[in-house]
Amino acid sequence: MNPTALHKGTSILETDRKVEDKDSISEEELHISRRTFCNELLLISTGIMLGAGAVAGETVNAQEPGVSYPPVKIDGAERLILGSSLYFEYPTRNDPAVLLRSNEGEYTAFSRKCSHAGCSVQFDAGPKCFRCPCHKGMFDARSGYAIYGPPQRPLDQIVLQMRSGGEVWAMGKSMGRNADKIAQKS
Repeated sequence: MNPTALHKGTSILETDRKVEDKDSISEEELHISRRTFCNELLLISTGIMLGAGAVAGETVNAQEPGVSYPPVKIDGAERLILGSSLYFEYPTRNDPAVLLRSNEGEYTAFSRKCSHAGCSVQFDAGPKCFRCPCHKGMFDARSGYAIYGPPQRPLDQIVLQMRSGGEVWAMGKSMGRNADKIAQKS
């Protein structure tokens, strides 16, 4: 070991390189400055923390996919014909939502608040999408995912439960793909 490196306390020796002639290697090649060492340490630590945060975030989302609200019967849902929609409010009167009945008879529901700016989206039955009039955003009616424009997140999906007599009840809210997981727990 080089005793000068130990004495200075601010340098680290380059140990993974074979040195045959100590005089041919400069002082700069043998040592890393304190600033370089700290910068690299900070960069590596940040990368590790971001990676761990992403993994932890996925775990939290998998465990808590949505929010439960008091169950509310969606009036008129049992009379909804195939391929049509019904506007309602959920979970409060200030939260516009839409219930869709597919041509196969399955029900899905979404919040009508655009995930970009909160404007009320409108269901367009022709292309089976939701259109936001504020910034020309568009969402897929089957999944709620943004397919055009500035929105980056999907529409919030309303968790539904079918009850006797063809009644449809709203049970909670979730991000698009997680609503099925909540419905299974209900």
